[in-house]
Amino acid sequence: MTANQPFQSFDEAAANPWQKITRLRLAGFVFGVAVFLILLCVSEPGFIFGLDHANLLFHEAGHPIYGLFSHRLETYGGTLGQLTFPLLLAVSFGRKREALACAASVIWLFENFLNVARYMADARALELPLVGGGDHDWNTIFTRWDVLSDDLQIAGAVKFFGWTGMALAVVWVVWRWWRDRRSAASVEPF
Repeated sequence: MTANQPFQSFDEAAANPWQKITRLRLAGFVFGVAVFLILLCVSEPGFIFGLDHANLLFHEAGHPIYGLFSHRLETYGGTLGQLTFPLLLAVSFGRKREALACAASVIWLFENFLNVARYMADARALELPLVGGGDHDWNTIFTRWDVLSDDLQIAGAVKFFGWTGMALAVVWVVWRWWRDRRSAASVEPF
């Protein structure tokens, strides 16, 4: 891959294998995921202090950044903003073939869907405190789409999507470890 060619072709990606996942790396990853899940379960309804304040910062920054493209897009910019950074990290680590960092970024991306779902579920109730006391993004969006009465069902689906995405990232890491272990065992002489 050169500076003039920023993306790898499928052939180049196949020639550049993913970082090996050793038993020790897997143990560290599983420990990190366990700590993350504990924090998620014991925190004020799913709001992990440091992580979700960063997500809120990206959310708020997303409004003016995406608003540069159109005034209508500004309302969606908050949610898009908080999804953009972890997605860019996942793509970057994926291009570098760093499996654990890529998976952690994907988990972060899908953890954001839990917060988005919480915000969506509040579209009619309007009980969540808003930064700056502005308009409620999802009330505006769901009203625009004429689905405001379905806010809880949509939020439930988004929450399920978030949990599923995080689980699949963990499954992918375990699968990569298992595959790496099998390929290493097949290389060893008898």
